[in-house]
Amino acid sequence: MGIEIFFISIIHIRNTVKITYLGSASILVEDNGTKVLCDPWLVDGEFYGSWAHYPPVNYAPNEFNDVDFIYVSHIHPDHFSVRTLSKMNKKIPILLHDFHYKYLKDNIVQLGFTPIELQHNKRTHLKNDTYINILAADNCDPQLCFKYFGCGLAEKKFGSTSIDSMSVIDNGKEVIVNTNDCPFSLGQTSASIIKNAYREIDMLLVGYSSATAYPQCFDLTESERENAKKSIIQKFLSQSESYVNLLKPRFFLPFAGRYVLSGKNWILNEKRAVPELEDAYEYFINSPNIDQSKQKCVILNLKSSFNTKTGKASQPYDKIDKNEKRAYIEQVLANQKYDYELESEPATEEILELIPRCYERFERKRKEQGFNSDTKVLLDVNNDRILSISCDGNGYSFISKEEASKISKFVSISLDKKLLRWLLLGPKLAHWNNAEIGSHLRYKRKPDIYERGLFYCLNFFHV
Repeated sequence: MGIEIFFISIIHIRNTVKITYLGSASILVEDNGTKVLCDPWLVDGEFYGSWAHYPPVNYAPNEFNDVDFIYVSHIHPDHFSVRTLSKMNKKIPILLHDFHYKYLKDNIVQLGFTPIELQHNKRTHLKNDTYINILAADNCDPQLCFKYFGCGLAEKKFGSTSIDSMSVIDNGKEVIVNTNDCPFSLGQTSASIIKNAYREIDMLLVGYSSATAYPQCFDLTESERENAKKSIIQKFLSQSESYVNLLKPRFFLPFAGRYVLSGKNWILNEKRAVPELEDAYEYFINSPNIDQSKQKCVILNLKSSFNTKTGKASQPYDKIDKNEKRAYIEQVLANQKYDYELESEPATEEILELIPRCYERFERKRKEQGFNSDTKVLLDVNNDRILSISCDGNGYSFISKEEASKISKFVSISLDKKLLRWLLLGPKLAHWNNAEIGSHLRYKRKPDIYERGLFYCLNFFHV
C-alpha cells in the first residue's frame, strides 16, 4: 500500500467524526467511510495475566476486522496487545512511529501484520479525507510516570524515542488529538508542535491516571501509602489539565486509565493511585483551571460513541457501582492464573546457573552508562539465600537473610520464582518493566530515594 506523505495547514469547517470508546486507550475513530482503530486491548490478561477490564469487555477483537488501519502508539501490552491482535485480521495495516529501536515493528511482523512506519511529525494520507500524524514523545524520565524500571533504552535523538507516541487524526476539517500515555512533562514539546500546526482541536483524548507499581507494591505505612495515592492522583489530573489548557480542544475525553488487577494480586486494587473515571470527570468539570465554557469534558460507556458535530454521546453515562465492581473482582478476576503460574517451579540450581551471565550483561551496561552507587540490589532467590548485586563493580554474592538485614543501603525486590526465571531468561519471556507495571514485583528501599541509573541497568539483568 502506497502512502502519500505531506504537511499542510488545516482549514476548519465543521464535519462529523464519530469516536467510539472501547476501553482503556482503545478508541475507534470513524470518518466518511474510514475507520482507524487505536491501541486495541480487548482481551483480559495482559502484563502476564495481571491486567483486566472493568466494566468487563463483552465484544471480541474480530468484530473490528472491518477497520482500515490500526494505530499502535507504543509497545506496552495494554496498547500493543498480543492477545487482541492475534485474533484480528492480519491484512489490516498497522501504523506506528518510525522509532529508532525496532522492537515494536519486529513484534508486529512476528504476529503476521504489515507495519507502516511513519516519520515524526509528517501528516500522512490514509484513505478518503482521513490523515494521521504521529509524533514521538520527546524525552523520557521514568519518574514522570512514577515508574522505576524505565520503559526502554535511552533516546538517541528528538523524535525517535522508543517509549511512546501521540497522534493527530484529521479530515481537513476536524482534528482529533490522542496523547495516549504521555505525561504532560514528557509530551509538552510535541503537543506544542501540534497546537501550532492545527490551531483548532475538536477532541482531545487524554490520559488521566498512572500505571505504576507505586505505591501498592512498596513497603509503606498506611498513611504513607494514602498520601502517595493522593499526590499521584492529583499530579496526573493536573497533567491532564495542562494538556487541555495548551491544546484548548472543544471537547476532551479522559481515557487510558481504566484497568484492574486480577489474579492473586487483586487485593492491591484499592491501594493503587487510580481514580474511577467518573471521579476524574467530576474533578475536570469542576476545575477552576479549565475554561468550562470552551472546553467540555466527555466520558463514555464501553462501546458508546460521541459525535463531534452534534456534541452528543450515543447514550448517557452509567456510573460504576463500586460494590458490584469489588464482587466481580473477588468472584471472577481473583481466580485467574498468571501466565507464569502455569509453569513448573524452577529448581534453585536453574536460577543460580543464570546469574553469572545476567550479572555480566548488567555490569556491561553499568559501565556503558558510567553509573556507580554503593546501593545493593537484593533479590530473593529462595528461602535461604538472597542474591546481593553490587552497583559499583564489586560483583555479586549470595547471603543469608540475616546478613541482608544488616545492609544499610539497598533496594530489595521479591517476586514469584517462576517469573524470576522468565525475567532472567530475557525479554522474549518477560521484561522487568512489564513485570513492574503488572504489579508482580514487591519493593523495599532504604533510603527511600530513586536512582534512575540503577533501574535502567537492572533492566538488562538477563542472559
